[in-house]
Amino acid sequence: MKTIIQGGTIVNEGKAFVGDIVIDGEKIVQTLPQPLPVGMGDNTSIGNKDNDCKGLQGNYSPLLQGGDGGGSFIDATGCYVLPGVIDEHVHFREPGLTDKADIESETRAAAAGGVTTFFDMPNTVPQTTTLEALEQKFELASQKSHVNYSFFFGATNDNTALFPQLDTHRIPGIKLFMGSSTGNMLVDRDEALERIFSETPLPLMTHCEDTALIDENMRYFQERYGDDPPVWAHQLIRSEEACMASTMKAIELAVRYQTRLHIAHISTAAELEMIPANCLHVITAEATVGHLWFSTVDYQRLGTRIKVNPAIKSVIDQEALRQGLMDGRISTIGTDHAPHLLAQKEGGCARAASGMPSIQFALPAMLSLVDEGVVTIERLVELMAHNPAQIFEVRNRGFLRPGYQADITIVRPSSPWTVSRDIIESKCKWSPFEGQQFQWRVEKTLCNGHVVYDNGIVADREKCGQAVLFR
Repeated sequence: MKTIIQGGTIVNEGKAFVGDIVIDGEKIVQTLPQPLPVGMGDNTSIGNKDNDCKGLQGNYSPLLQGGDGGGSFIDATGCYVLPGVIDEHVHFREPGLTDKADIESETRAAAAGGVTTFFDMPNTVPQTTTLEALEQKFELASQKSHVNYSFFFGATNDNTALFPQLDTHRIPGIKLFMGSSTGNMLVDRDEALERIFSETPLPLMTHCEDTALIDENMRYFQERYGDDPPVWAHQLIRSEEACMASTMKAIELAVRYQTRLHIAHISTAAELEMIPANCLHVITAEATVGHLWFSTVDYQRLGTRIKVNPAIKSVIDQEALRQGLMDGRISTIGTDHAPHLLAQKEGGCARAASGMPSIQFALPAMLSLVDEGVVTIERLVELMAHNPAQIFEVRNRGFLRPGYQADITIVRPSSPWTVSRDIIESKCKWSPFEGQQFQWRVEKTLCNGHVVYDNGIVADREKCGQAVLFR
């Protein structure tokens, strides 16, 4: 079955041009620039709704006739055609925490948000720290996932003996919690950290916060405000100093043992100063949508809905992270999608759960930063598709190239809409983005050549997600 995506502005590998994509079954066959009308410059027709490509369908009739079962056209006139988003940092809560979320519900949200691949974190129940638990997740995803999937293996104080048994072609990396967070997978013994950094056969993704400093700060605020300090104190408890100390230690260990290090959810300007620019295979950093979109001024409006670990920080930190998108110090944008029931978000710094759902609205939010001039759309595609594919050595995904899987997101600019509860696909049924108006709309998401989301409808059909392969 062949499909032609026609007339959209294709954004791929640093370029944006009006063109067509030919898909045969699961794979991209060709990416073809369209000739510009006479007298028009290179950029004139980008996003031009009057550049009607339907007349070109006849040019493709031999291609369509050559496939099994005919073919179809998708008119992308006025839209941008992007590689499907690879979200390398999600918490889909299955198994064991499915009151909050599960693989089926959260991959519906992913498809609606233009995300075609996710890498899930190990702090589930049971934790993904054994080979058996890892296999259980793969089996669940093979039955339930609307989009492509893989899973990080979790490091503990005493499971490095399992590292040589991991299939490096099936998983992106090993996740290390160097700070206590949801799930309590803290690794804080120096000898264990030395073993993990020296023995990992895969990229090591770290959650960097110093738990001793956090505990000291919590005691200080509890003495003054009671057992459950107000949420505005969260960024002072999980402080800049706590993030810096842990990030510095991770970098020192990575340099000592030549470990491929990817630092999750950088949240401070000070940490960014430690990160080399444009070094995709040495030490890299992720920024999350939450830390790029929100700052401490939003605590008054949203309270614990934006309570995450590490904490949302100051406007100064937010601005530094945004600058890091373009100067090469930030290499990926993840969501850290982490649903909780609203009842679990009640309370303050001690009682309210940390984490928020964001995967469905992450791409429209980041495209808003394109409109604001914070980041170019070409760079955004690098951060959300190309770079995750390169850093974790994903096979045949993350780019719009012949021979690659047809994981494609089609988005329309200048199409205002507002986030409301009735459109939320996540099982928890709330979002910190409720009431936010976006100008960009995800129109279609294709996963392995199949349309899994189409103008507000997640396809209720045979599952289309596949296990991702690496290296």
